[in-house]
Amino acid sequence: MAASRTTSSPPKAAQRSSKELSHTREVVGKARLGRRTKRLVKRLDPGDVAVIDHEDIDRVSAEDLVASGVACVVNVAPSSSGRYPNQGPMILAEGGLHLVDMSGVDLFGILRDGDAVTVRGGVLLREEEVIGDGEVQDLESVTHALDAARRTIGDALEAFAENTMAHILEERELLAGHLELPDFDTEIRDRPALVVVRGVDHQRDLRMLRPYVRDMSPVLVAVDGGADAILEEGFKPDMIVGDMDSATNTALSSGAELVVHAYPDGRAPGRARLDSLGLPYKVAPAPATSEDVAMLIAAEKGAELIVTVGSHFNLVEFLDKNRRGMSSTFLTRLRVGEILVDAKGVSRLYRPSAGRRPIIVVTLAALATFIVVVATSPSLEPFLELLWLKLQVLLGLK
Repeated sequence: MAASRTTSSPPKAAQRSSKELSHTREVVGKARLGRRTKRLVKRLDPGDVAVIDHEDIDRVSAEDLVASGVACVVNVAPSSSGRYPNQGPMILAEGGLHLVDMSGVDLFGILRDGDAVTVRGGVLLREEEVIGDGEVQDLESVTHALDAARRTIGDALEAFAENTMAHILEERELLAGHLELPDFDTEIRDRPALVVVRGVDHQRDLRMLRPYVRDMSPVLVAVDGGADAILEEGFKPDMIVGDMDSATNTALSSGAELVVHAYPDGRAPGRARLDSLGLPYKVAPAPATSEDVAMLIAAEKGAELIVTVGSHFNLVEFLDKNRRGMSSTFLTRLRVGEILVDAKGVSRLYRPSAGRRPIIVVTLAALATFIVVVATSPSLEPFLELLWLKLQVLLGLK
């Protein structure tokens, strides 16, 4: 098993700052390479050294890396470019992971998946041969970078707003309703729809909505990796929408109706994977994100309410998704706004029913109490004998 250790020579180690300790920390483990972090986390084991290519590590990816139990993350791209205040590096540092930026080092061309490596401070070694040297991103440095990015957030906001306005006219058909959607097997009309996106706090929000799902039986619409979140909570998705790059084969084979999100020109990256798996699917072309398409499908097919889990609502979340604007999202929310509500709002307003289990338990408890009272009360014996006699007469037994 891979191990993580800090090398130091007492008694001076006790006086070292956290920065000094992070720069002398040594981690030994197997290198696991993945340019798409959301795919890599599915095959990481505790103690691994994750080698990623992820500029501006987002919050969701960082939380997934911490949850995987990896000892170290080596990034061949800047973990924080300073373009906006991304929280990923801070989450990794607070989670105790050793984060090293090795921008410009071709680790994907040098390393093979599964190679035994050692990360000593900011140096990456394979069999004591130095193959990369980078900069340790400790708590102090990532805090400084986050504060600096917050001071320049106005520039990112201005560019984001300009790009949003520039593309609104190009995507105006989202508001006008000129979308050609296929006929779906999933029955949506006059039912609530729960759209699950792999986003911030999606697992916690979905857990809070368990009583709502139990009582209201909404249509469960997953956006790519959201399908696995639904399965993990013990439910089954009715429909999966997206380019099918982050949902597992298990989720895609769960029996849900598969809808590949295609570009307006007809290109659909998700086709190849589903064709290779031999799974049937339908195609929905739209100039929007898969998240937007899922909401539009629910609205167009007559959902009475759309509840979103893990959806993106603020600037940092959009920038985390590497979005330069939110024209499609802005137009989609204008289109479905009156029936759209976030999971947090539902969890605060919805009062779940007691359900069948408590009622059954109370009924059985009352019955058991009655039997005990009858069995231990001599005064009720003549009454029960008379009742039994009348019952026999009615049934013709006497």
